[in-house]
Amino acid sequence: MTLDKAEARRTALAARDEAHDPERDRFAQARLRTALAPLAGRPIAGFLPIGTEIDPLPIMAELATEGPVGVPITPSLGHPLSFRAWTPETPLIDGKFGTRWPAEGDEVVPEVLIVPLVGFDRAGNRLGYGGGFYDRTLEALRAVRPTVAVGYAYAAQELEELPLEPTDQPLDAIVTEAETLRFT
Repeated sequence: MTLDKAEARRTALAARDEAHDPERDRFAQARLRTALAPLAGRPIAGFLPIGTEIDPLPIMAELATEGPVGVPITPSLGHPLSFRAWTPETPLIDGKFGTRWPAEGDEVVPEVLIVPLVGFDRAGNRLGYGGGFYDRTLEALRAVRPTVAVGYAYAAQELEELPLEPTDQPLDAIVTEAETLRFT
């Protein structure tokens, strides 16, 4: 039986809260480093974790020494994300929905995205927070050129089935502390 989106989010967020642990983050970071190594130097977008989200910052810092790294600027609902250049030293300001982003900086148009998620399945589908920002962003980027989307989460956030919509954009890979799943 497929859960509705609200129920699926509650289930996955509770699992994420339970799984949140810096030791798990270190295992996942090692996997993320390996998964992204062939893509180093290309424009990459990551995210600044909020709450109990898994932490990609050490890997983003490494990648920023090899090429541009951006973080999302959350627009109003119904629009895709834009990305502003980030390094570990970049001053941040408070954004929407509990996010933070660089106070200023150049726009980064990523070819690779490290995508936060609430839940995922083994087919490469992602459940987000419900705003559709990453789906719109990936659709727009992929309309221009190939764009790699790597979901990043704790293994506990896996759901057997996700409630999907035609606008949902698939992931090319999912990296957790337990494994790396590839779909392309």
